[in-house]
Amino acid sequence: MAIGIRLLVGFVVFMRLAFTEAVAEDDVPIYREHQDLSYYIDSNGTKQKIRTVADWSRRRTHILHHMQTVMGKLPRPKRPVPLDMKVLETVHEDGYIRKKISYCTDSQSRRVRAYLMIPAPGATKKKTQYPAMLCLHQTVAIGKKEPVGLGGEANLHYALHLVKRGFVTLSPDYPSFGEYDYDFDPKDGYVSGTMKAIYDNIRAVDLMQTLAEVDAKRIGCIGHSLGGHNAIFTAAFEPRIKVIVSSCGFTRFHKYYEGNLKGWTSKRYMPLIASKYDNVPDRVPFDFTEIVGCLAPRPFFVNAPLKDHNFDVSGVRDVFRSASPIYKLLGKSNNFRVVHPDCGHDFPVAIREKAYRFLAKHLKQ
Repeated sequence: MAIGIRLLVGFVVFMRLAFTEAVAEDDVPIYREHQDLSYYIDSNGTKQKIRTVADWSRRRTHILHHMQTVMGKLPRPKRPVPLDMKVLETVHEDGYIRKKISYCTDSQSRRVRAYLMIPAPGATKKKTQYPAMLCLHQTVAIGKKEPVGLGGEANLHYALHLVKRGFVTLSPDYPSFGEYDYDFDPKDGYVSGTMKAIYDNIRAVDLMQTLAEVDAKRIGCIGHSLGGHNAIFTAAFEPRIKVIVSSCGFTRFHKYYEGNLKGWTSKRYMPLIASKYDNVPDRVPFDFTEIVGCLAPRPFFVNAPLKDHNFDVSGVRDVFRSASPIYKLLGKSNNFRVVHPDCGHDFPVAIREKAYRFLAKHLKQ
């Protein structure tokens, strides 16, 4: 009983501290061992073993800071641009309603387009609030159309699958895909396409919380490949995302094409990895092990195929070994699950079913 009480108290302390990222620039220490989450560096530059949730919160704050040195600062406007959601079309399908919508995120002159899908009301037409999922697409020209089943790979129609399972789903375009014309001009205020996408996704959560059909406290995020790491990046900064599913979305930098980080350096991603850190993993001030640690204690399901040509499975296993102790520290060891199907860069049906059951377990309670 005493152990349980200590865990509960620690968890409450963590939730109060975990998303407090503000820290003076000069006070942020540099970490050389991104795989080692067992310590934090104090104000004297001394390594201190992480023993409590407050200790981990200090390291977490440092991680989020270092992510922003590469991605650019997360926008935190006092008065965000009004979402101004507009419904462009409505289609009634068997068991659900699909709406094409547009809304603003950071500019009133530029609108994001997305598909919003809502389970059809039952025979009683009683108003129901559903759990909701932000569904992020892979690198595919049609963007948002693929998750909702309007093209692309059948294995990646997860927004369509989830609405049929009783989730509201929102599937937006990533900047420069689908109907989202975006040139990543630095004059727009973003250092990276990654941070632009993160902020757009945060505004998507804002939008979902305005919907009468959505239970604002039960929102998750799912994505494959580009969508897989987009989901992780967003959830690291957005505490309202309660559950995360990442399919073929990451490996530690040292095992990404044998440490060649060029694939992360386009305008859509993080150009500073090339221009400031010379594509050298040891110079980049964060790695996926640390980001995954930042997701704890929230439920996190990972699909990491054995033959993924983009994201080496051994690097995912490294992340799992190093980040699992953080979940244990926070009393939620069972919330971190990784599966390794014998396939390539794919999200096969058996694994999707496991992911959907994982989501239902944690969001339909």
